[in-house]
Amino acid sequence: MPSVILFNKPYGVQSQFSDDANNKFAPLSQFFTDKSLRVAGRLDATSEGLLLLTSDGRVNKAITHPPKANAGRKQGKTYLVQVEGEPTAEQLEQLCQGVVLKDGKTLPAEVKHLTEKELPMPLWQRDPPIRERKNIPDSWLMMTIYEGKNRQVRRMTAHVGLPCLRLIRWSVAGFELGDLGVGEFVRVHLNAKHLQQLGVQ
Repeated sequence: MPSVILFNKPYGVQSQFSDDANNKFAPLSQFFTDKSLRVAGRLDATSEGLLLLTSDGRVNKAITHPPKANAGRKQGKTYLVQVEGEPTAEQLEQLCQGVVLKDGKTLPAEVKHLTEKELPMPLWQRDPPIRERKNIPDSWLMMTIYEGKNRQVRRMTAHVGLPCLRLIRWSVAGFELGDLGVGEFVRVHLNAKHLQQLGVQ
């Protein structure tokens, strides 16, 4: 039966197994020894949270290459985004409508402004900690996108005047980070319902 590993990727870990001597970030091989595993949707080394891995090519393709490979179903990715400043209604609306980046206009995003108490999980201390400016507040957004442009969330928030301080991926394709601690992982065996939701034949 196909399975997916849900991994809470720490800050400073790459979404690849090979160790690049010129790269200051750690590879996934420090956490996993199974050489059949492949990353289903990359996550920047400077971002944290949910990373999916699987040895099943069909599952990987359904998650990473929608919509054609996935019967037209969009696999949303939800992030918890700590930004510099207090978002205005206009800035939130811009993100919801989609913004024009150098590589084209983004699809509309789903965006909510949250207090820290409204986040879906308790936060852990990041190492290194985020930069803080005493005279500038920071805020949290929950943001769902349906495509995967390079560093898209960071670029979108910066475009509307809300620089990203911290980025945590909360969910991908219906899988959630839950209460996984930093560096922890769990294997989920996919039943027929899971496979149908992913569009896997």
